[in-house]
Amino acid sequence: MRITQRSLAVTALQGLNRNQEAIAKLQAQLTSGKTINKPSDDPTGTNAAMQTRQELAGAAQYARNINDGIGLLDATDSALQNMIKQVQNVRAKTVAGLNDGALSGPSRAAYQTEVAGIRESLLGLANTTVQGVPVFGGVTSGSTAYDVTSGAYQGFGGTTVPPVPVIPVNRQVSDADTIRVDLTGPEAFGDPATGDLFSVVQSIATDLVDDPAALAGHLEDLDAVLNRMLTAAADIGTRTNRIETAQQVNKDLQLSLTSRSSVIENVDLPKTIMNLQMQQVGYEAALGATAKAIQPTLLDFLR
Repeated sequence: MRITQRSLAVTALQGLNRNQEAIAKLQAQLTSGKTINKPSDDPTGTNAAMQTRQELAGAAQYARNINDGIGLLDATDSALQNMIKQVQNVRAKTVAGLNDGALSGPSRAAYQTEVAGIRESLLGLANTTVQGVPVFGGVTSGSTAYDVTSGAYQGFGGTTVPPVPVIPVNRQVSDADTIRVDLTGPEAFGDPATGDLFSVVQSIATDLVDDPAALAGHLEDLDAVLNRMLTAAADIGTRTNRIETAQQVNKDLQLSLTSRSSVIENVDLPKTIMNLQMQQVGYEAALGATAKAIQPTLLDFLR
């Protein structure tokens, strides 16, 4: 088989072009910091990278859901704890009011004023909002859960008159876990139809002066409401623990996915630099070999 000068030149040029393509690819990887700059670079790696990015996007959304849920639960827990302290103060005033001989008329009037003020404070805490939404209002579109004057429930859900079931507000915190992040007023403070916290405190404030004998019955009602609030606070604490655990799991997952994505996509800098240098050396060697293999033409002698 005869090897012509033309076939030598074509073969040499093809080899040089392949070397240049390899150098260009390595330079692109160093410039972008990624081993995959287009799907054809690594079809299998491209598929794995896309799946990892999708999982990362999902984990990031779950992280936003978790942060939102923690904000709601923290606000609810803070309001409940402050209200429980004030209700315990009302209870102490009620017990004192049951002792006919211990309190004078002016003292009862002072207690009445204080309990009435506590009721207003309780209503203010019951109207705690997060981003304009009352945390005890259920799925209401209004700005308050309770009327600050009458104490009537203005939220939605949890009442028997009219009968409206609780519609939970949930946050998806993982592929398999959903956590409720709200608490309606009737769940925390009692059903308005049968006497909730605010009507009981109002009755205590009134009867501290008008009918001290009725305080015994009000004390029982207050204890029932207080127990309900303590149960609600425990429930919120349990949910908070769950969502904080989900937050840590989510952080670990994002770290793992980021590491996996780095392994798939990010360039190995020392290795790539070494490969680039080897390709450049090979290219220069190919140029030298080509210059020796291809005979000079007449134009080379005429220069």
